[in-house]
Amino acid sequence: MDFQTSAPYTSAVDPRSRYATWVEVDLAAIEGNTRALVLMTDARLMAVVKANGYGHGAIESARAAARGGATWFGVGRPEEALELRDSGLDQPILVLSPAPKDTLEQLVARDVSITVCDEGQIAAAAEAAQSQGSKAKTHLKLDTGMSRLGAALGDAESVARSLHEHDAILFEGIFTHFARADEPEAQTSREQLKQFEDVLAQLGAAQLRPPIVHAANSAAVFALKEAHFDMVRVGIALYGLQPSAQWSLPEEFRPALQWKSRLARVRNLSAGTGVSYGHRYVTEDEERIGTVPVGYADGLRRTEGNQVLVGARHVPVVGRVCMDLSMVQLDTVPEAEAGDEVVLIGNQGGAVISAEQVADRWGTINYEVICGIDRRVPRLVG
Repeated sequence: MDFQTSAPYTSAVDPRSRYATWVEVDLAAIEGNTRALVLMTDARLMAVVKANGYGHGAIESARAAARGGATWFGVGRPEEALELRDSGLDQPILVLSPAPKDTLEQLVARDVSITVCDEGQIAAAAEAAQSQGSKAKTHLKLDTGMSRLGAALGDAESVARSLHEHDAILFEGIFTHFARADEPEAQTSREQLKQFEDVLAQLGAAQLRPPIVHAANSAAVFALKEAHFDMVRVGIALYGLQPSAQWSLPEEFRPALQWKSRLARVRNLSAGTGVSYGHRYVTEDEERIGTVPVGYADGLRRTEGNQVLVGARHVPVVGRVCMDLSMVQLDTVPEAEAGDEVVLIGNQGGAVISAEQVADRWGTINYEVICGIDRRVPRLVG
C-alpha cells in the first residue's frame, strides 16, 4: 500500500482534507520504540512488519524501525517480503511461515530467508535454489508447544542434518514461538524454552547448530531475558502497543497510530426517531445526532458499545454501524458541527481512546483491532 506522506499538517497542504477517514502514523514513535528495544538486549532485533506493519504500513514502518536499529525484518507472506524488497529495503528478511512452493524461486532470487519445518519443504527450497545455481537461506522452525507449525522435537536433529548437508541450502537459523509469553504467571514459556534449549544442546553436540537462534517475541523481550539468544522478534511493542492486558510497556514507548474522521452531518432529531438499519436505536427525546463516514468496511465493528471522541469528549455510537457510515449521539457536545474531527483511536484534547480499550469493548485483542483497519483507509505519515 502506498503512503501519502504529509509535511507538517497545515491547512494549505493537509492531505487529510481529501479523505473521509484516515490513519495517522507517527514514524518517530516507531523509531523511538525500536531504539528503546535495542537498548534492552544484546541480541539483534527483528522488526516484524507483517499484516501491513500491524496496520501501520509495512514499508514506512520498516524504514522507521531500521533507523531505530532493527537489522532484520519478519513478514508472514512471500508477497510481503517482495513488497519490502521492491521498496529498496536490502536488510535480511525472513518469511516466518513456510512459503508456497511456487514462490520459492522468487524468494531465493530476492535474497529472502525461508522458513522450513520438514523434509518436503527442504526439498522444495533446494530445488528452487538449484534452478538458479544459488543457495536458499533457511530457518528451521520447531514446535515446542504452540501446536501450529514447526518440526516435532524428535525430528529436529534429522531435519537439521538435512539442512546442514544439502549443497543448495544455507542453514541460517532456528527458532520457536511462545504460546503464553504474554501471561506473566504462566510457566508454559519456561517449559517451551527448556525444550528448545535441549534441542539446541543436541544440535550443538552434533555440530548442527546454525548461527542465528531466536525465540523471544515482544512479551518475552521483557519477561524472558534468557530467551533472547542471537535475535529477538518484536512486533506489537514496536508500535507502542501492549503485548497483553497483563503487560504495561515502559513509559518511553508511544503508540504510533491514530484513527480519525470528521463529522459529515449533524442534525437534531425529534423524540421517537429511528436511527440506522433496523431502528435498533430510537431517540427518547430530541437528540443531536452526527453522521461519521466510517463503517464496518473500514474496520469499525458492528458491536454495540462503540465510542468515539468529539470535542475531547467520549460520545456513543448509536444505531447499527453501516458499511461506510455510523452515527453518534452528540448531546454532550452541543457545539459540534459538520467538519469537526472524530477520533476512533487516539487522543483529542487530553481525552484518549486506546486500541486496548477498543479491544476490550469488542472482546478481542489490540492486534486484531489495528490489523483490522482496512487498506482502503489511507495511512498518513506525520
